[in-house]
Amino acid sequence: MVGGMAVRTWIEPVVAGAQVASSFYDTGLLLVVKNYYNRTNSTSPAHVLEDLQQKAVSDFYIIYNLVLGLSPLLTAYGLTKLGDKKNRKITICLPLLGYLVSRSLLLLLILLEWPIEVMYGAAALNGLTGGFTTYWAGVMALGALGSSEHRRSLRLIVIELTYGMAGFLGSIASGHIFVHSHISYRHGTVLVASSIAFYAFCFLYSFFVLKVPTPEGTCPAYTAHGKLKDIDQPDSQLPEDERTAGSSGSCEDEGRGPLAPSKLIIAMLFVGAVLYDLAVVGAMDVLPLFLLKKPLSWGPVEIGYGNAAGYMIFITSFLGVFVFSKYLRDTTMIIIGILSFSVGILIMAFVRWTFLFYVARAIMLFALIPLPTIRSLLSKHVQGSSYGKVFVLLQLSLVITGVVTSTAFNKIYQNILDWFSGFCFILSCVAGCLSIIPISIVAYKQRSRSGSFEILAE
Repeated sequence: MVGGMAVRTWIEPVVAGAQVASSFYDTGLLLVVKNYYNRTNSTSPAHVLEDLQQKAVSDFYIIYNLVLGLSPLLTAYGLTKLGDKKNRKITICLPLLGYLVSRSLLLLLILLEWPIEVMYGAAALNGLTGGFTTYWAGVMALGALGSSEHRRSLRLIVIELTYGMAGFLGSIASGHIFVHSHISYRHGTVLVASSIAFYAFCFLYSFFVLKVPTPEGTCPAYTAHGKLKDIDQPDSQLPEDERTAGSSGSCEDEGRGPLAPSKLIIAMLFVGAVLYDLAVVGAMDVLPLFLLKKPLSWGPVEIGYGNAAGYMIFITSFLGVFVFSKYLRDTTMIIIGILSFSVGILIMAFVRWTFLFYVARAIMLFALIPLPTIRSLLSKHVQGSSYGKVFVLLQLSLVITGVVTSTAFNKIYQNILDWFSGFCFILSCVAGCLSIIPISIVAYKQRSRSGSFEILAE
């Protein structure tokens, strides 16, 4: 019975189902928008049709991403605060319900031939119910609650791995479903209907089955001998009795007050996350447009395989954390991930052949490590009751960054189409390298604090 209850605290089934649904929806939306503007511009000469299509799709996504990114700002923090006080499932269930309803509008658009602008309303509805901002903060909070300090980085990357594997499978299937499964020549009907079915499953599972885990290891890190430890120290450098300390009870149980968090460390973690997210969002937002145009000129199947290649990073990043966490500090793992992304996206700027795209993707093998590891580090500097608020503040920071970055990079991409379409990827590389600076400051401050505590303890 106890084992059954423990299984019900696993958030992975929801993460997997929602990500398959998201993969289906993202592919479907991109190709529906592309087909819509192809029909709109069908009378244009062939040599200008591609440029018109690229600019029209880019303009659509600028507005769509703005609405999708800004609308959660009105509700996300309030929903998360309510979830911390009442029930953390609120931050999971309500966004999933919003996904379910808003994705249904795309299906109606296909079947009833509504104008594409309907999707702006769908994005607003999605955002006002919390959107990905609230949903992912809730997922990370549940993952952190059910893990001890020393296993938290691995626990959060396992959730990311589940997210990635589901996205990989969804992306592989999505292109084929779009092309081969449709009703009365309305491409995308089966794909979008399948997405809605997965969202319905996730909502029902999270509402009726999912249980909130009992908080574990939420106090700031102390060793079993009563002295402060370096919370960024790898497990292999701790004695056995100290590896399990911190997950056996709360700070109050041991009669000690909490470790006062370093405002500088928390601020630098936020800055590092924002800069890295700027780099990733800027590149990933223009990548689908880059793949649709010459010289690659990818179709639905190639886009599905390309997205799947991106999701393989979740597997390699998980393996990286699994191995690195035994020997390296969290900050070192973050820097490795940033360098992996920066080098890979720099190569992407010069991709002219399909094989080179996959080379660039392969070099990004550790690109997923930074953000979940930053979240893990943040959770070690705050109490468990504040996880939801801290994670949603971080997610809101990333959303605001993403909205601004998406708009800026799409406009830059439109203006350099005829000059050098890979320029945006070079900008992303620069932003990624800059994010190393605040993470290095965090590493230095943690080493300094660790040394000071050891002197005081003696």
